[in-house]
Amino acid sequence: MPLTAPESRPKCLCVVPESTVPCLQLGLIRSETVFMPAKPPLKIVLCSPRGFCAGVVRAIDTVERALAIYGAPVYVRHEIVHNRYVVDSLKTKGAIFVEELAEIPDNTNAPVVFSAHGVPKSVPADARARNFFSLDATCPLVTKVHREAAIHFKRGREILLIGHSHHPEVVGTLGQLPPGAVTLIETAEDAATFTPKDPNNLAFVTQTTLSIDDTAEIVEMLKERFPNISGPHKEDICYATTNRQLAVKKVAPVVDALIVVGAPNSSNSQRLREVAEREGCRIAILAQRAGDLDWSRFHGIKSLGITAGASAPEVIVEEIMGAFAERYELHVETVSAAEENEFFPLPRSLRPDAAE
Repeated sequence: MPLTAPESRPKCLCVVPESTVPCLQLGLIRSETVFMPAKPPLKIVLCSPRGFCAGVVRAIDTVERALAIYGAPVYVRHEIVHNRYVVDSLKTKGAIFVEELAEIPDNTNAPVVFSAHGVPKSVPADARARNFFSLDATCPLVTKVHREAAIHFKRGREILLIGHSHHPEVVGTLGQLPPGAVTLIETAEDAATFTPKDPNNLAFVTQTTLSIDDTAEIVEMLKERFPNISGPHKEDICYATTNRQLAVKKVAPVVDALIVVGAPNSSNSQRLREVAEREGCRIAILAQRAGDLDWSRFHGIKSLGITAGASAPEVIVEEIMGAFAERYELHVETVSAAEENEFFPLPRSLRPDAAE
């Protein structure tokens, strides 16, 4: 029986990208090279700095060090930082997160940690009244704002706090002083309509995680209306918030889309997304994990910026880059706005030399 002519043989149905494969058909072995379409190129522009700041590192290390020294459980009032990945990781190690101290058993000997955002004075007072062993993981830059407000109060000044209502940091700062001592200013309109008791005896402080541009507008409005208003000697918006926003300002105008890795309840992460939009980036997205991404929004893009809020770990940036690498041929570069080398020591009772 004559062999089947090559052109009439059944076609091989195997598909292997860019490789030659043997196929067994009708007792004959033949090879065929089948090429899958190449992945489209995508330029990734990483913002630097991004991710954890010194205050977040200190807060997370406080919980982990307490777990290492005292064992589980360690109670944490509120999320230690606003990131679900971080919180879930600490839960697996034995941390128990509560919103109020009332959720903690009266007879516990376990450490109780206050989050990086700071707490009202009533919280540590309650902890002392219940004989809790408390550890304060408040970011030192937030503590600086608390001290500034206290000094203005002692000097008899009416105090304005520029910030977002209900954010834990703002709640903590308001709670440093008696009710009514501090007025919250959220917008430029608030600054334009505020009526002081004495326009010559005013002071302002700010939340540490605000938009530098929005805050500058509000401060300018206040200084224009009240030339004698007292402000912080050094800006209250923290170095990490400022540096991450400056990096986004560099990257957002030159990419087709930008992803901010961060949580919806993270103020500094939300501000990064807003900065990207303001700088002209048509697609600015906040994402907690790679699984959150809506891939239809990235159709046709040639370049992508990636940054991370101050409470977002680098491992999630890598996870998102890995998801894009499955779909695109990546070409990665980094754009830097500042160098960071800040370090904040742990609470004294957790330091290695505490027993000396």
